[in-house]
Amino acid sequence: MKANDSASIRHKLYDYIRVADDKKLHAIYNLLESEIEETNEWWKDKRFVKELDRRYEALESGADKGFTLEKLEASIDKLRKKRYGK
Repeated sequence: MKANDSASIRHKLYDYIRVADDKKLHAIYNLLESEIEETNEWWKDKRFVKELDRRYEALESGADKGFTLEKLEASIDKLRKKRYGK
């Protein structure tokens, strides 16, 4: 499967889940529950935790300046307008 195909499928699923009724949401969740639970246990992923620690240290030391809340909100607004026209 190509990356574009995966992205297209992902967006179609996002859109479907947004409007799905409760019965369909429960069915989808039951189908994927074990994988969803594994994903939610991020603290068990040593590589992920190491990367979080690295980024935290970079922010604390000033090596990474990060973003102000205002810049983050402006970026989100820009992306939202681009994607949804809102």
